[in-house]
Amino acid sequence: MSVVDEVKSRLDIVEYIQRFVPIKKSGRTFKACCPFHSEDTPSFHVDPDRQSWHCFGACATGGDIFAFAMRYHNWTFREALEELAKLAGVETKPQKPERLAQEARLERLRGVIAAAVDYYHACLVEASDEGAQYARFYAHEKRGLSDETLRAFKIGLAPLGWTNAVDALRELGYADDDLLAAGIAGRSEKSSRLYDLFRGRLMIPIHDERGRAVGFGGRALDPEEKAKYINTPQTPIFNKSHLLFGLDRAARSIRQHDQAVIVEGYMDVIQAHQAGYMNVVAQMGTALTEHQLKLLVPRCTRRIVLALDSDAAGQSATRRSLEVAREALRADYSSRLSVELRVLELPNAKDPDDFIRETPQAWADLVKGAVTVADYVIEMETRRIPPDASVQQREMAARALIPLLMAAENTLYRQENVQKLALRLRLPERELMRIAADLQRQPARARAPDQRARSMPPTLDDLPPISPGEHSPAQLDLNAPLRSADAVDASGVETECLRRLLRQPDLYYHITRKFNQIISGIADGEAHLIQQMLGEFSAEDFHSATYRAIMLVFREALRQDKLTYHAYLRQQLDGAILRELDLLMLDQWQELEPRLAALRADLQPSLMKTARQRAPLESSEVIIELALLLRERRLRAQFEALKYLVSQGGEDAAMIANWAKQVRQTGMVLHRIQVERERQKSI
Repeated sequence: MSVVDEVKSRLDIVEYIQRFVPIKKSGRTFKACCPFHSEDTPSFHVDPDRQSWHCFGACATGGDIFAFAMRYHNWTFREALEELAKLAGVETKPQKPERLAQEARLERLRGVIAAAVDYYHACLVEASDEGAQYARFYAHEKRGLSDETLRAFKIGLAPLGWTNAVDALRELGYADDDLLAAGIAGRSEKSSRLYDLFRGRLMIPIHDERGRAVGFGGRALDPEEKAKYINTPQTPIFNKSHLLFGLDRAARSIRQHDQAVIVEGYMDVIQAHQAGYMNVVAQMGTALTEHQLKLLVPRCTRRIVLALDSDAAGQSATRRSLEVAREALRADYSSRLSVELRVLELPNAKDPDDFIRETPQAWADLVKGAVTVADYVIEMETRRIPPDASVQQREMAARALIPLLMAAENTLYRQENVQKLALRLRLPERELMRIAADLQRQPARARAPDQRARSMPPTLDDLPPISPGEHSPAQLDLNAPLRSADAVDASGVETECLRRLLRQPDLYYHITRKFNQIISGIADGEAHLIQQMLGEFSAEDFHSATYRAIMLVFREALRQDKLTYHAYLRQQLDGAILRELDLLMLDQWQELEPRLAALRADLQPSLMKTARQRAPLESSEVIIELALLLRERRLRAQFEALKYLVSQGGEDAAMIANWAKQVRQTGMVLHRIQVERERQKSI
């Protein structure tokens, strides 16, 4: 039994979900309002027999206990496995001594920061000296923060003096090296003594996405202080370009509202949360970074609003953030980071903190009125162009703006953006479309085959398939007449689908594009539901617990950029799951590797030439057929569950009517999938 299976056998999904969601018995299942989106009528169902959950509302998704833990806590699969294994009393794979030592050191540094959080907070709320009284006055009167907010964010005070924090943390048993490494203290060059890095400042704890305290932002209380804010220096646990302030508190609200608002400062976030706008985070720097973007997309949302300060520095930061987003989207040829990006312009206020304090009730309408990137960029940049600008000047401006306007994934939006720019600059639309087409081709030329080969994992699918064996599925007849998904060898489809994805991960994006194509052309009234039903191919499309675990980490491996694809898989998986991964990746040609070592130099050019000559069409068609089969099976199960709910009836007529509507819509999606499978066979 794998670790995943053992954890699932020891934990009851109903008991686990009850820790976080107030579910109630309803027939043989349990139900509640979905914790992942706002709703009044319960559509979140937990099935104790199947040990699974499903949202029949806006989410239109579900899964097992691991899927719930990952989504609710914003965990990776590894994090979910570790936490659930602890809860179940199951041991995971023993780690190497070096890794254990590294983890112990990081945990010790987090302990230093956590102890400092408590110390600084006590200095603010419990001390009675003049410094503490002024700090409380500043927080309450000048920043408008309530006692509840000070407690919620554990805001504190670094008192004046050179060794207050150092002395307090030493008394708790922390070594000087730990205080230095955690960024709490510095060392004097003259005397080699430690001193507090933060003095006379309001201390704002900074947490990572898992809610672990990793550093501080210190706001100067002395108006004469030149540096208004200082942050913890970069440490093994603190890298501000990899953090979004407030994400640990905002993640759930972001998922519920399917929108994140990014502001510039700590106080902007704190003020927004105090006013009840919990989906607000801060970018922790002068511009949004690609890593910060990936913390949100697609784990929390694909809808982002930039609400940076309205002064010149804020506008510059907005432009840099848009540039970062554009580069990330351009490099993301697979559409993993596809995002709806908007910009909020603040009227008569320097920053969101001021605006929310003065008119908190108007913030929601302001966010709703955020403009598209195209409208913002065209408006801001064309202001600088004089009315009598020459054609050459206007064309230069167009060339500078078009790359940002072309970041939209939808072709219609791109064309509309260029039309707006042509009208504003008084230039022929056809000429701007030509410039845009030239710029769009440049990234493709820049991604030369040898460059892409270095950035993408090696492809094994060009080699002959492995011989049928104990872990090999029967050969699938993908040209057979259309059949129900229930009539197909489900285990064989799952094995073959996962095997191909692991060997050639680029195929995952062929599935995404095909699902998007099926969605296109749907009437507006049906598009939202169908988009959810044909969302990203995921672990939920597999029945095998082991395959689900591998698929969860597979998608994480594609999203992360710290390790190579294969290295990430091997780091995150262990035990029986890792052995299953090896079997899926195993190739009979690998067994011949030692014998072919002497011939490698001669064979390599020939193999590379053959790989280049083979078209990817066959592989993409096969993976699409497999994915459609698995998605059809998943939707059939949902179809039957909905029919069961309708048949059970109940007093809530509106709920029954909604389920009946979903039965019809699910049937329509199933029909579209079957039509697409037929079309694929005719190609």
